[in-house]
Amino acid sequence: MAEIQLKYEEYKQTAFQIWNFAEVGYKEEKSTALLQQTLGDNGFTVQKGVAGIPTAFVATYGSGKPIIAILAEFDALPGLSQEAVPEKKSIANKAAGHACGHHLFGTASVAAGIEIKKLIEQKKISGTIRVYGCPAEEGGSGKVFMVRAGLFNDVDVAIHWHPGDNNSVTLMSALANKSAKFRFHGIAAHAAASPEKGRSALDAVEAMDNMVNMMREHIPQETRIHYVITNGGKAPNVVPDFAEVYYYVRHPKREEVVKIFDRVVKAANGAAMGTETTVDYEIIGGTHDLLLNKTLAENMQLNLEKVGGVNLTPDEIAFGKKLQATFGFAVPAIESAAVVKPLKKGETSGGGSTDVGDVSYTVPTVGMEAATWIPGTPAHSWQAVACGGTEIGTKGMMVAAKTMALTAIDLFINPALVAKAKLEFIKDKGDYQYKALVGDIKPALNYRD
Repeated sequence: MAEIQLKYEEYKQTAFQIWNFAEVGYKEEKSTALLQQTLGDNGFTVQKGVAGIPTAFVATYGSGKPIIAILAEFDALPGLSQEAVPEKKSIANKAAGHACGHHLFGTASVAAGIEIKKLIEQKKISGTIRVYGCPAEEGGSGKVFMVRAGLFNDVDVAIHWHPGDNNSVTLMSALANKSAKFRFHGIAAHAAASPEKGRSALDAVEAMDNMVNMMREHIPQETRIHYVITNGGKAPNVVPDFAEVYYYVRHPKREEVVKIFDRVVKAANGAAMGTETTVDYEIIGGTHDLLLNKTLAENMQLNLEKVGGVNLTPDEIAFGKKLQATFGFAVPAIESAAVVKPLKKGETSGGGSTDVGDVSYTVPTVGMEAATWIPGTPAHSWQAVACGGTEIGTKGMMVAAKTMALTAIDLFINPALVAKAKLEFIKDKGDYQYKALVGDIKPALNYRD
């Protein structure tokens, strides 16, 4: 822990650089290059452009078993540019922002990996450490393609974390997810002079949306469906001959996601028929729910308690109180950032989705959350971007780096822990044979365009 802390300033600057880059999924050229260079400079062998993804990488040090993987993310979210201040203020000429803290995610994972490499180099532990550079978690399902390519087949245990507003070990699943862009094609015409000659692609999008919204009454209540119209035409006086809508379908069970998604496809086909347009769609992403591992979670909990939470300075507390005043809902005490939550199995799935789920159905996986945001801060908000650009974020990042490193050490020195985790993994996975929800498609490298 002390060795990692000694490099705090270096890791803080790395995280802030990636925060400034704010590159969206599959476009993270500068972010991935910085992390790859950091790992390469510290003795890792870096394999670039894996799984057909230019910004994905696997960095390796050591040899033999166990092989421990640490996952790193680094993509930003579109439309969430924000300065590191406690009031809504976008950065000029910048369209994206790190509203999910992946700049911290990637940096902490690299820090933990480097510390483990040093211990292997010093012959204090033996085995292989790998850092997986995982692009496009936000909708692009980067890890799914890495899993599908077999990059995790020989891994013994995978470790991950995520920025958040508390310190806790993950013992709650995630929602499975399938997403696609539906593209309607019509006939352009003058909207006033000859509307009868046109067939509106936008009408088809709106008809589809209307049908899907009515469908909500007749699907399992745990389902989440959301969409944005990414192209609705260019001018009101032109009947749009092209329109596009981007859909997510989520549910705690992957088989239900597939069924509901198929019904959304039927709504698209019906909308095309009714408006005399045509439709095609492109699968963008698809992720499994999260297969939990209590054995690994209990171990990580002990290490998180050893590390402790995040202690904020008076200035950071003042910043946080200004930020909390913008929420409009009840918030936890700012002091709770210093608390480590007890390990508690969630009764339901979390509200979000993650492509870590696909890793978890391939290899025993464990993760945690660290308080990188002021307590009460929702993910995917400008407030999360603001916190991530300050030492509030980087302090939480170090909690994660230290906890992951300690957990990895336990896995290297305690074969019985790895064996027990694998037995639990085999039992809980049962006879399910992993199959990617995206099928055999290639990564949608331009899905943010």
